[in-house]
Amino acid sequence: MAIDNTFEGLLGESVKIHGHLCPGQVLGVKMSRLGLKKIEIEDPKGKDRKSLIVFVEMDRCATDAVQSVTGCSLGHRTMKFMDYGKMAATFLNLKTGRAVRIVAKEEARGKAKEYFPAAENKYAAQLEAYKIMSDEDLFETMYVKVEIKPEDMPGRPLKRIPCEGCGEYVQDMREIYKDGKVLCKPCAYGGYYKIEGKSFSKQ
Repeated sequence: MAIDNTFEGLLGESVKIHGHLCPGQVLGVKMSRLGLKKIEIEDPKGKDRKSLIVFVEMDRCATDAVQSVTGCSLGHRTMKFMDYGKMAATFLNLKTGRAVRIVAKEEARGKAKEYFPAAENKYAAQLEAYKIMSDEDLFETMYVKVEIKPEDMPGRPLKRIPCEGCGEYVQDMREIYKDGKVLCKPCAYGGYYKIEGKSFSKQ
């Protein structure tokens, strides 16, 4: 079956994955198309799939759109999540080293109402305006340099090592050396969770 790489086709595929149509989906699709064009990636899910890594700076709707268009994902280690809270993403061509960072312009949110003044609310205006606004009105674009460490590349883990604190294994060289011990990050610095009782496997 032929792939519809038009804006409308890509947006439709993104909506299927995300579950609903929203301004963030439109931004993510347009951001991805622009990023791929700037780094000369023509077929991100086909012949170019091993040449692309994307860094996303937000855990919002647009990230699902970026994944849908590029085919990059955390599981394949071709999408990197940088928790900056910014509506931005960087697209890197591994073969050429060319990378472009694209940031959604804040002023585009206000301009959307000018395009559709009769819209029910600002989100409805943004949804329709973003579809027709130019890339120049929507995004700030900058070429950047990105260096990827060997342990961050796709492929099998370079090393797996047990934490001397909890005994759990750490891979991809994320271990911490502290006070003469090899530790995982939660044991070294504290994690997002706190254990409340015994492990189920040890009961």
